[in-house]
Amino acid sequence: MTWNVNRKARAALCAGMLATAALLASCGGGSQVQAFAANRVIAFGDEYSVINSDGSKYTVNALVAGTANQLDCTGNPLWIQSVAATYGLVFPQCPGTASDTSSLIYAANGALVGDVSAQIDQHLTSGGGFTAKDLVTVLAGANDVIAQFQQYPAIGEDQLTANLTVAGAALAAQVNRLAGYGARVLIVTIPDMGLTPAAGDRSVGSTDGNPALLSRLSTKFNDALLSNLLNDGHKIGLVQLDEYLKAVDTATVNGTSNATFSNTTLPACAIALPRCTTNTLVPDAVNATWLWADGRHLGASGQASLGSLAVSRARNNPF
Repeated sequence: MTWNVNRKARAALCAGMLATAALLASCGGGSQVQAFAANRVIAFGDEYSVINSDGSKYTVNALVAGTANQLDCTGNPLWIQSVAATYGLVFPQCPGTASDTSSLIYAANGALVGDVSAQIDQHLTSGGGFTAKDLVTVLAGANDVIAQFQQYPAIGEDQLTANLTVAGAALAAQVNRLAGYGARVLIVTIPDMGLTPAAGDRSVGSTDGNPALLSRLSTKFNDALLSNLLNDGHKIGLVQLDEYLKAVDTATVNGTSNATFSNTTLPACAIALPRCTTNTLVPDAVNATWLWADGRHLGASGQASLGSLAVSRARNNPF
């Protein structure tokens, strides 16, 4: 069975998964099914899930209070850190005061979908395989969209779309593979790259960039990913980052009162990631309310929002 990818079907799917969780909790003569508790969190994908050896991340890095440039990797946590914290876990690249650093990051800066298979292979070789108590996170594909987009117009949109359809299906195959090994998997859709600062001016008639094409390419990738995933909420949990970011972007641009962010169109960082910190923001940028750190990577609050989405899915999914 495959995941339907239209918006109504996505909403129905999530509601169905929550209903399944409630049903399971009510079975067995009134006894509640034990909530899933991960022993490890294992992260695959690209720089959205990377903590470097020096504690730096591809977002707005936090600083130790009272210092000008000493990183605090526990501050401004990545989404995978938020997920791990739900189970009292940390990653060895940012242990804090915890003693259990068994969780693992295989995600890498610049990784493409094709690299995820090798990341999984690396874990199978050196990480001890997978168990039903491993919660695996997967977020990749944005770099594939950018790589394809950069070939336009030398290569036409039809071919770029076909390439990204293959890439989306390939990532789904790796997620299905992980579920087949017995792990529990959180798979995150990629942002609509046409809504990033790097996409260019979205004003009607603007010739700055090509956000509409980037949006179409992103959608094709996500559609292919979702339509090829195994429809098994007991093993795979879906985090719809693309839908969330579209909603907050619309709210912010339209100036609605329920807008989570004050700015979703400009990058907050004045220097390149991963060196950007709360001390190196552009004038007027507010770390807590600007969505993007740079042209296409989430800032601290964007990562926190993704973390909240992922934690909610992990808690409510009938793993």
